[in-house]
Amino acid sequence: MVGLGNPGSGYASTRHNVGQMVLALLADRMQSGFKTHKTQATVAEGRSFPGGPRFVLAKPTTFMNVSGPPVAALLRYYDLDVSRIIVVHDELDIPFDTLKIKRGGGHGGHNGLRDIIAATGSNDFTRVRVGIGRPPGRQNAADFVLQDFSSTERKTLPNLLDEAADAVEMIATDGLTAAQLKFHTAG
Repeated sequence: MVGLGNPGSGYASTRHNVGQMVLALLADRMQSGFKTHKTQATVAEGRSFPGGPRFVLAKPTTFMNVSGPPVAALLRYYDLDVSRIIVVHDELDIPFDTLKIKRGGGHGGHNGLRDIIAATGSNDFTRVRVGIGRPPGRQNAADFVLQDFSSTERKTLPNLLDEAADAVEMIATDGLTAAQLKFHTAG
């Protein structure tokens, strides 16, 4: 699993880092910590429950727009096909507090996904799209994604992160269709 975001404490609580927030929660569930990896990522490995599937959680240490090289390096290191990865990322085109799960498709203007597709040569991976909503008024989308969640959003954010982590686990244990049936919400 790959959680997209930007490096550094200044970005840790921004909307753009919601993918990394989900992976941090999954690592907590696995009682595992992230360690520096030679693939320009930090990696945590383990199982979220005894006998469950083995997870490799990766947070690229590059900026969002250059997420592709670390993901391609991780695939080579673990000898995995791109179809085996789940990318967790923020999604402007989905209302806040909403999840959508899909496999394949375009990048939809998301520069992190664009770079992963370019670096791996494939769009054949699963995405857990965590809705952050559109910016208010005429605010620039690039500025909006780099802001912290509002105080109102922060009240709901823990539930959204839990749900996204549950969705990732369900994709791994029960498959994409089961996760879509359970976690897709109106929006």
